[in-house]
Amino acid sequence: MNVQTPAPRFKPLVESAMSEAQLKAVREVASGPRGRLDPDGPSALLLRSPDLMSRTQRVGEYLRFNSSLPRRLNEFAILITARQWHAQLEWFVHQPLAVKAGLAPAVTADLAQGKHPAGMTEDEEIVYQFCKEVHETKTVSDSVFKAAVDKFGERGVIDLIGLTGYYTMLAMVLNVARQPLPNGAPSPLPAL
Repeated sequence: MNVQTPAPRFKPLVESAMSEAQLKAVREVASGPRGRLDPDGPSALLLRSPDLMSRTQRVGEYLRFNSSLPRRLNEFAILITARQWHAQLEWFVHQPLAVKAGLAPAVTADLAQGKHPAGMTEDEEIVYQFCKEVHETKTVSDSVFKAAVDKFGERGVIDLIGLTGYYTMLAMVLNVARQPLPNGAPSPLPAL
């Protein structure tokens, strides 16, 4: 059976049609650690509101490149969020980054299937429990909070909350926009 992918809801923006505020926002992103504005990513979608895009991309820049958590755990938190929101593009982009940062491919494979990943390290288990509880209960239990503070400190807990919130927003943007995967790639996340 051939399942048709719904059409994207936003047409790509072309530079020649951008407002000065949009062009300024694009230059701002390009001058940072990302080096460019990904035309298929969430920032390109957010560019319809250039002030919102500029402000949120600064938050994203901090969370992605300067968080107090190790990159492996940052990427893991992003994947947990992508799985919760069934955000195909978010998963597609961040799963290879997570593996490159040291997250075991088997952990990502279990997570993609909606399973509690086997073989997690102690710090990964803390991140997993924290993020799952935030998504599912909209808070965390005292024991999960204590484990996270003991392991990552208060700054780490706030960074973890920030990661979860920021990438939830991006997942919403991508899902509402029906942003396709590059080059017709197959969906990496099965329906649960």
